[in-house]
Amino acid sequence: MSKTALITGGAGFLGSHLCERFLKEGYRVICMDNLITGALSNIAHLNKNPNFKFINHDVSKYIDIDGEIDIVLHFASPASPVDYLNYPIQTLKVGSLGTHNALGIAKEKKAKFLLASTSEIYGDPKIHPQPESYYGHVNCIGPRGVYDEAKRFAEAITMAYHKTHGLDTRIVRIFNTYGKKMRRNDGRAIPNFISQALKDEPITVYGKGSQTRSFCFVSDLIEGLYLLSQSDIHEPVNIGNPKEFTVMELAKIILKLTKSKSKIVYKPLPADDPKVRQPDITKAKKLLKWKPSIELEEGLRETIKWFEC
Repeated sequence: MSKTALITGGAGFLGSHLCERFLKEGYRVICMDNLITGALSNIAHLNKNPNFKFINHDVSKYIDIDGEIDIVLHFASPASPVDYLNYPIQTLKVGSLGTHNALGIAKEKKAKFLLASTSEIYGDPKIHPQPESYYGHVNCIGPRGVYDEAKRFAEAITMAYHKTHGLDTRIVRIFNTYGKKMRRNDGRAIPNFISQALKDEPITVYGKGSQTRSFCFVSDLIEGLYLLSQSDIHEPVNIGNPKEFTVMELAKIILKLTKSKSKIVYKPLPADDPKVRQPDITKAKKLLKWKPSIELEEGLRETIKWFEC
């Protein structure tokens, strides 16, 4: 019999790609989402697959599922600044109560568990690039604190379940990811810039655009996630593309690829916005034999095609 994967947040950007990957690998997939930021359109093409099941449920509430589950992938959470600023309480609840419930069902079913954590746990980092050993520089009561601390708590309770109950856990720290199925109103730099460029609207750059980010194409990320899910690594692992770009460089690349007439305009830098962000992926390369293969311009071309549809 095929194995079963429970993917929370499965109708979201990353979750829906994970649903596709685990179905491709021969799993039965249970996709759980309350659709607060996910969309049924992301998984509509999977509904005819007999090995796919969607459950509309808020993981912050008790999870009860019949039958065997072999792995739980906990990806439920608002993930962009726009979302977690609009839903601060829900973000904290899904990181705390939701992670507790997802760990609970994994413990009940004797399943493996993979937590989707984030580079945001490093905050506005004082160490660059960021290795997994770095504890971070986070303002816990700042506007981004609801997301940062939710994920930091999620990591802590995941490790507690591993050490206390012997649960077979994994933690991935995901750095900026982009690709098809991103929402146009996502609020992050790439969907913002592409949407504005395609409409010849002003491209809004915050601060001077000198802050840096590292952008990983979604297919590279999903490969890393799958490899980690099949590994026996219990400590956190960074998955992301270590090639670093300024936000201004990103805006200019998107202007070039879209042949847009948009002009760049500047707005004040949001509070606690990280000045740098770059993953140290030494651990992923060594232990998972993983590294990204898609260059930024190649990935952006694919993403732009998606936004043009």
